[in-house]
Amino acid sequence: MNLEPKSKNVRVLMVCMGNICRSPTAEGVLRRALQRHAPYLNVEVDSAGTHGYHIGEPPDRRSIAHAQRRGIDLSGLRARQLVAEDFQRFDWIVCMDAANVRAAERLRPEESSAQLVRLLDWSPDHVERDVPDPYYGGAEDFERVLDLVERAVLGLIEELRQPWRSPS
Repeated sequence: MNLEPKSKNVRVLMVCMGNICRSPTAEGVLRRALQRHAPYLNVEVDSAGTHGYHIGEPPDRRSIAHAQRRGIDLSGLRARQLVAEDFQRFDWIVCMDAANVRAAERLRPEESSAQLVRLLDWSPDHVERDVPDPYYGGAEDFERVLDLVERAVLGLIEELRQPWRSPS
């Protein structure tokens, strides 16, 4: 049993393009990983897309199915679009790729102190920088996304375990 004290609440927003494949997968993976590896951390997790193509829709059925095989339930999530207010509400805006970092940066208010980063910056091997979009791919592409996200999320949790500091 881990008796580490509860930390200050930290808010993490996972971001991809449509919020139906990569970012809801990352949201679900992070939620599960926090429960398993750091239940003492107070972390709020959400996801959004830089484009509004799928607002209100559940994640892609393939994302749901592949995540479910790993014990992660995405079925209750619904797509929403990233908005400027998210940069005030969240401490970390975690994008799946460079294109979404650029799209998020265009929305970012000047006074925002939120950290805008790519998820794979926390990957232990740092070989890939972008989580590839599996939307037009097959089963292996959805599995690859899960593999990449699961590895990087463990690194993100290590970052969140550090003494909380206000993003600069």
